[in-house]
Amino acid sequence: MSGKILIIGGSGFVSGTLARVALEQGFETWVLTRGQRPAPEGAHTLVADRKDPNAFAGAIQEADTDWDLVIDCIGYQPTDARQDIAVFRERTPHLAFVSTDFVFDPAHRRFPQAEETEHYAGSGYGGNKRLCELELLNGDCGDMAWTVVRPCHIYGPGSLLGCLPNHGRDNELLDRLRRGEALALVGGGHFLQQPILATDLCLLLLSLRGNTATYNQIFCTAGPDIAESRTYYEMIANILNVELQINETPVDLHLKENPNSVPFLCHRIYDLAKLKASGAHMPATPLKEGLRQHAESLITSNA
Repeated sequence: MSGKILIIGGSGFVSGTLARVALEQGFETWVLTRGQRPAPEGAHTLVADRKDPNAFAGAIQEADTDWDLVIDCIGYQPTDARQDIAVFRERTPHLAFVSTDFVFDPAHRRFPQAEETEHYAGSGYGGNKRLCELELLNGDCGDMAWTVVRPCHIYGPGSLLGCLPNHGRDNELLDRLRRGEALALVGGGHFLQQPILATDLCLLLLSLRGNTATYNQIFCTAGPDIAESRTYYEMIANILNVELQINETPVDLHLKENPNSVPFLCHRIYDLAKLKASGAHMPATPLKEGLRQHAESLITSNA
């Protein structure tokens, strides 16, 4: 792989991993961040807060260059997508936007879920991401193509372990398991997940460059393995050589105490046929191997 890319973000979990993978793959890599955390060595850094539209546009103008691909990892509001269109439609032939699988209405999901549906989330994180998608679908992008990817649970080194609805990004998860503490799993942990390793997601995003089959398209994005939440935690426990203990939390009780958790109480599995047909990179890291990498990175960092 080669070419010039710009990552909106570049120092967070996904965006920082993306910058590192892009450099490893030989891309001339630019990042636009607020400058609060260092970008990977070797990246060209632009400093601006996207919440300041003038500073954001000014940083791009001062860069005085174009990019083969711009990847927005931190677009959360429709104003962010409109900003992307306004700033980049004359600076890149292709914009990739990282959305989420939470755009789907959990009450009307299919198993597996394909890209097309009549039922979307109407509010919250998923609802706002869907509004971002609509800005790209309906906006005046000029000659700039766009691609939307909808990853599900993203895991890997650089983040905490744990999947929703319980123990998501739990900074005490490994210690809980080592102590033999029972994990409280909603419905006994039988909700299906299809987690994607961050490096696999990043390779997919980079493979969009110059791939016209992905232009003006939306793709579900997930890993190769489907597993119940309890299996996800069993794999981590096995890495630690401990036995997983589970306390089942009834779904109705969980909802009574956490009414906003409805989007997480569903199977999150996806039909990846459209992604495969596009020729983009297909995530291939087995869940067991990815969790081993993730757990070992946390163990090493805490040593």
